[in-house]
Amino acid sequence: MHRVAMLSMHGCPVARLGERDTGGMNVYLLMVARELGERGHLVDVYTRVHDARDAQLMDLGRNARVVHLEAGPYQETKASLQQYIPQFLESLKEFQESEGITYDQIHSHYWLSGLAGMELSRRLGIPHTTTFHTLARSKMEARPAEAEPANRLSAETLVAQSVDSIVVSTEQEKDDLGRLYDVVAERVDVVPAGVDLDLFQPIDQSKARQELGLTESKVILSVGRVEPLKGVDILITAVSKLDDISDTRLLIVGGEPGSDPELQKLVELAATLGVADSVTFTGAVEQTELPKYYSAADVFVMPSYYESFGLAALEAMACGTPIVTSSAAGGPKSFVDEGETGYLIPWPSPESYAERLDQLLGDTATRQRVGRAARAKALTMGWDTVASGLSRHYDRAAADAWVNVAGG
Repeated sequence: MHRVAMLSMHGCPVARLGERDTGGMNVYLLMVARELGERGHLVDVYTRVHDARDAQLMDLGRNARVVHLEAGPYQETKASLQQYIPQFLESLKEFQESEGITYDQIHSHYWLSGLAGMELSRRLGIPHTTTFHTLARSKMEARPAEAEPANRLSAETLVAQSVDSIVVSTEQEKDDLGRLYDVVAERVDVVPAGVDLDLFQPIDQSKARQELGLTESKVILSVGRVEPLKGVDILITAVSKLDDISDTRLLIVGGEPGSDPELQKLVELAATLGVADSVTFTGAVEQTELPKYYSAADVFVMPSYYESFGLAALEAMACGTPIVTSSAAGGPKSFVDEGETGYLIPWPSPESYAERLDQLLGDTATRQRVGRAARAKALTMGWDTVASGLSRHYDRAAADAWVNVAGG
């Protein structure tokens, strides 16, 4: 049994998904903490207060909880959070002392928390594992127009080269750490992410469409944060190039309608391309509602330039929905088998997506075959498997720390 301090300054596991700075990492934290707790580990997820309504302590399940700490103004964006790391650590120290808690493992998430974890590891003298979830240099390589601040690039490199160990979700990310950050392979452990198999199950398509008010015979879906790296503009352009867009509905789930400049650009793009009447921007939806959307869709598309893993694609697969994404995105190719559980196009271009969508939307038998195979693949990737992998990682980290102490 381990007592784990998980650090996630900017990403709260109980935050509403699809809005600013929320996504797959939040799901990862929630599900991993719960599953580790079920195995008898004691897990505290430390994150900053991001809403005046946040209680300091929130249970996530047996042996797992969120601890909200004061660290900067509520509405501060992650780009400005580095300056509040000392306050975050001081708040953590005060809470730890008030509760009389000791830990034997630190697991930080994202580079900001990695910096905090380095200092906490030094203070407590315990091993520090980090998971980046996204890598700045990988993003910039995948989409040259992607801009990343200098402080992130330097800090991410420092964390990557200084922590005791790194957990990644794919072999691609492990390779990127070696190639772009000069991290030796022995310090990196691959533990694929997972999917909530209790929540993400197939729903009768007709029923799902009825509940969502969809009347079209062909439905295409995309789910995720709305930002340039996600390539939603590519998908909208692809829809404008379909052979026939009559009786077709594209659902874009994510973003904050009315307050999100990037989402407004996509609305304007749909209008410019003449497909506004075929595109619905739903905004963010509750996680518990997503199975309806996945099940209502004929095809799920993840048009991203880069994904460290691609949780939404795996969720769609668990609901028996065929997916189309790009092998260049990185993460999804670790669990998508070309032509069997989904389709990987070589590069995220509108023409390539339009060609594959035309084929799938006109071939019910293929969609059903691929959807069944996708569901079968997802059934092997539950969060219990992820927690087992992390448990083994923590065991090795503790053993290595003991060897280092004994040898020192």
